[in-house]
Amino acid sequence: MRTKTLGLLIAATLHAQSGNFKIHMILHEIGEEHYEIATDPAGALTLNSTFEYSDRGTKRSTTAVLKMRGDYTPLALDLKTAASGAVPGAGRSVVITNSTASVQEDQNQHSIGVPAKYFTIYGPSPFAVQMAMMRYWIAHGKPAELPVLRANSGQHRPDPIRIEFAGRDSVTLSGKPVTLDCYTVANLMFGREVLWTTLDGQLVAAMTFAGGLPMEAVRSDYQPAFPQLYSSGVLQEMGDLTTLGKQAPAERLGDFAIVGATLVDGTGAPPVPDSAVVVRNGRIFAAGPRGKVAIPPGVTPIKAPGKTLLPGLWEMHTHYSGVEFGPALLAAGITTARDCGGEFEYLVAQRDAIEKRRALGPRLLLAGLVDAGGLKAFGHVTAETPDEGRAVVQKYHDAGFQQIKLYTFLTPDVIAAITAEAHRLGMTVTGHVPQALNAFQGVEAGMDQINHLNYVSNMMREPSAGRGGAIDVNSDASRKAIAFFKEHGTVVDPTAGWGEMAGHSKEVDAATFEPGVELAPFTLESKFRTMGGTTTAEQMKSRMAQTVAVIGALFKAGIPIVPGTDTGLVGYGLHRELELYVQAGMTPMEAIQSATIVSARAMKLDKESGTIEPGKRADMILLDGDPVANISDLRKVSKVVANGRLFDSRRLWESVGFRR
Repeated sequence: MRTKTLGLLIAATLHAQSGNFKIHMILHEIGEEHYEIATDPAGALTLNSTFEYSDRGTKRSTTAVLKMRGDYTPLALDLKTAASGAVPGAGRSVVITNSTASVQEDQNQHSIGVPAKYFTIYGPSPFAVQMAMMRYWIAHGKPAELPVLRANSGQHRPDPIRIEFAGRDSVTLSGKPVTLDCYTVANLMFGREVLWTTLDGQLVAAMTFAGGLPMEAVRSDYQPAFPQLYSSGVLQEMGDLTTLGKQAPAERLGDFAIVGATLVDGTGAPPVPDSAVVVRNGRIFAAGPRGKVAIPPGVTPIKAPGKTLLPGLWEMHTHYSGVEFGPALLAAGITTARDCGGEFEYLVAQRDAIEKRRALGPRLLLAGLVDAGGLKAFGHVTAETPDEGRAVVQKYHDAGFQQIKLYTFLTPDVIAAITAEAHRLGMTVTGHVPQALNAFQGVEAGMDQINHLNYVSNMMREPSAGRGGAIDVNSDASRKAIAFFKEHGTVVDPTAGWGEMAGHSKEVDAATFEPGVELAPFTLESKFRTMGGTTTAEQMKSRMAQTVAVIGALFKAGIPIVPGTDTGLVGYGLHRELELYVQAGMTPMEAIQSATIVSARAMKLDKESGTIEPGKRADMILLDGDPVANISDLRKVSKVVANGRLFDSRRLWESVGFRR
């Protein structure tokens, strides 16, 4: 009773107020949120929030009106979002009448019985709504679970929000120490947020790691303390990673052997039925037909008849935006992942936790993101001059990054300095082709790899077709482009599955081409089912046919294709990428190799990874099915061996909320 009374007193002192949050994406300030809370004569509250930011030049705004009782119990929420150049959506709203809530989420409408305790919120923003949620939670006794009123967009109801006290942090503000309460929030987005409040319940800052791309909000008056808060948040994430490791521990460590499976070693050799693969000290000690491989005394055999054993898969384009990515990637059979642009401090901490302290996750390779400065910049690492570009490369190199990732607004002189310095230091260069160049010029300027197919396919389009016109893979322009990229050894990371998902027609259920959404947590399932544009199903089919035709033409010419999913469905998105490669004309074996030895070669790690051969790193997956016959059997991962440790796929999925 004392806790509830205290909470109500805190809420009462915070009724009428206003404030601002500075909004950051990948630590780069991109906008602001302004909110006001007003109290009417009867004590009811109304929160008005305007949330505006620019994401790489695209302006977005969200307005929220949240009506509440005096104890922050929601009565109605109206949320509207708009983006420059986009068609306005139906919006999101909740209206509570007596014990029933009428919920609208874009085109989905439901009536929901209202539980005794609940809240109304859609994702992390506006952050002022999160502030109201925290005040409600405090005023109502800090319940272990807080049901959220959402409209179903698929098979599952939303999991309740779980808020946990994580301790207290001290920051310095105007030369004085300020003590803040730190919390983690689960099931608002995929993964956990980290947020801070003052001791009397005002929201100070929030870090949303796992929603696709990292985003942060900090009250304007606490902006000077943001670096301290961010570093504390990274430490909290590493603590959450330790907790996940306890939920899905390795089943086998040390020396063991997998016997009886059909071995597909990734070299292109025919599958070996009834094989034996011995793992010792995190390396492959022996591999081949069971009758020819001696199992050393004391090595535990793991029987796997009827299963297929493959090299671990490589995810070549992810944005590793939270510790929950690790279990999900491993569960899908991904034992190596390349991050293509994130937050320096977090990524280094995450990588080191995996490699040095054997935390849960695939081996993490890092491509250091760099863009020009200004509001349109992507990320917090920028270079405006050649000297700044060289300094950025040195910083990433010293921290053990393998690559530099170029971004949109870099100028030609800075690009030249970056690529020259990267090559001098033994690094490779990937990225978006900066807008000052086309793909030919980007490669000539030193780009070794290109992220996203559109930069390559644009060079295959005849001028007469116009921007966005159809591509004939047999045209003169296509032949010229293919010959150019082949001659220069350019590696292409198409992200075709992400293009399919992000632009899919709303006439088409995402689960029809990506069945993994039906197994995903509600936060991801609802996101991907409602994603998409105004295209028709037929237009989507035509666009994807062109995509696979271009991939097929590049592959046929011998241009290395490596699979990545960008911000698509974590884990399962890689399986979809490889299914599209088979549609493009690869055999299943060739698609598997693109995600194993071809990717390893692209990252200059093929001497130690990418195939199942003696002496190589023990990264493997055990499948129920035969992906050489049916590439979709990659979705049937049973066990994963990552750096010599054997994990159960089901347990990994379940640790981060996926269903099996």
